[in-house]
Amino acid sequence: MVGEKDIQDKLAKLETLFARGATAGERAAAGAARDRLQAWIDIERGGEGEAETELQYSLPDVWSVRIFVALCRKHDIKPYRYPRQRRTTVMVRVNQSTFESTVGEEFRILHRELTTYFGDMVDHLIADVMKSDGDDETLEQRKLSR
Repeated sequence: MVGEKDIQDKLAKLETLFARGATAGERAAAGAARDRLQAWIDIERGGEGEAETELQYSLPDVWSVRIFVALCRKHDIKPYRYPRQRRTTVMVRVNQSTFESTVGEEFRILHRELTTYFGDMVDHLIADVMKSDGDDETLEQRKLSR
């Protein structure tokens, strides 16, 4: 049986690793492990009293949906959708605080990385491949005709 002192030591090491992670991937992995361990500590101390709640997530695009669903399944959570819901809507039945501190936090980190990556790729495509300027700040402003 692992003692509470050992668990607290592991948690401290994970927090240190999270704080000094060299790359975003290392920080994400350390943060996810830290959050899982913290959730486990909370459950062991009786923090499981919070009932499961059905949560609805409306995500901005199919890439976000794929990442969100993969993270849910990685944490043994079964995402679902009701008939006639949009493809970008995902439902989960979970303990909300635990879910937000683990899957939610990991999703936010990965989504930010994905958005940055796509932005960089689009900038490269426009500037280097198309040899153009895609800056929408320089669009001509025209008056509406009446």
